[in-house]
Amino acid sequence: FQIPKMPGQDTAARAHSCCFSQGKKLSDALRISAYVFSTGLLIFTALVNTASWLMQNITLGNFWQTAWLEFYDHMEGDEWTIFLVGAALVPALAFWGFNGILLVADITGKPTFITRYRIQLGKNDPVDRKKLWKAIYTALGNQFFVSFPMLVPMFYIMKWWENTFSKELPTFQWFLVELSIFTVVEEILFYYTHRLAHHPVLYKHIHKKHHEWTAPIGVVSIYAHPIEHIVSNTLPVMTGPLIMGSHIVSVSAWFSIALVTTSISHCGYHLPLLPSPEFHDFHHLKFNQCYGVLGVLDFLHGTDKMFRQTKAFERHKVLLSLTPLSESIPEPPKKEE
Repeated sequence: FQIPKMPGQDTAARAHSCCFSQGKKLSDALRISAYVFSTGLLIFTALVNTASWLMQNITLGNFWQTAWLEFYDHMEGDEWTIFLVGAALVPALAFWGFNGILLVADITGKPTFITRYRIQLGKNDPVDRKKLWKAIYTALGNQFFVSFPMLVPMFYIMKWWENTFSKELPTFQWFLVELSIFTVVEEILFYYTHRLAHHPVLYKHIHKKHHEWTAPIGVVSIYAHPIEHIVSNTLPVMTGPLIMGSHIVSVSAWFSIALVTTSISHCGYHLPLLPSPEFHDFHHLKFNQCYGVLGVLDFLHGTDKMFRQTKAFERHKVLLSLTPLSESIPEPPKKEE
C-alpha cells in the first residue's frame, strides 16, 4: 500500500532541501570567515606589538622623544610655528621631494630604471612641457592659497584638544591605531565626495580639470579646481586628526604619508616595493571606475567591476621583482579588424 503524494509535496521537499543546503553553506562561510578574521587579528596584533616594542625599546629607544623635546625647546614652545612646520612645511617637502625625482624622469626620460615601469606605455614620453607647467602652477596655488589657509581653523581646533603640542609623544602603537582610523575616514570621505564630483553638473564645472590628465603624473595628485581641492583632497585627510585630537608629530607624519601616497597613485609608474598605482591610474583612463583609495567601497558599490576584468587588476599588487609588470603581465594583443 502506497500513500499517494499530495500536490506540491515534491516542490516543498526540494525547497526545504535547498534552504537547508543554503543554510549550511552560509554557516560554513561564517565559520570560515570567523576563523580567518580571528587568525588575521591575532597575527596583526602580534606584529603591531612586536613592531611597537622594537620601536620603543630597541631600534630607536628615546630618539624621537629626545628629538621632539629639542625641537620644541628650539622653537621656544611657539605652538603656531611648530604647527606650521609640522602640518605645512614637512608635508610640502615630502611631496615636492618625491615628485621632484619623478619630474626628472617625466621630463628627461631618465633614469631608465624608473621610466621602464611606466603603466600607460607611450604616454608622457616625454611629458608635454606646457601642460606640465600648468599642473605645477595649479598645485602650488592649491597648496599656498587653499591648503595653508585651511590650517588656521585647524590649529585652533587642535589647541582646544590640549594634546597636539604635548611634550610627551604618543606611543608607536597608538600612532598605528590613529593611522588606521585616519585611513578609514579618508576612504569614506574621499570615495563619496569623489563620486559626487563625477555627477555631470559638478564634473563639467569642477572635476573635469583634474581629468585633463588621462595618463597622470605625480604632481597631478593636487592638480584640481580649488573647490575640489578643499572638499575631496584636503578635508578627507584633515578630518581624522581633527576627530582624534592628534599630536602634531602624528599629524605631520599622516599628512606626509597621504601626500606621498596620492603622488604614487598618480605617478604613472608601477615601481618595485611601492604601493600599486594601477587602481587609480585605471580611474583616469576610464573615468567611471575605481573612485576610492583602498578599493573597499568600490568593491561594495560595484564600481570596480570593469577594472577586475582587466590585466590592470592582475597587475594591481606590490611589485617584488625588477621585471616590470607590463612585461610579465602584458596586455593581450589587439584583435585585427
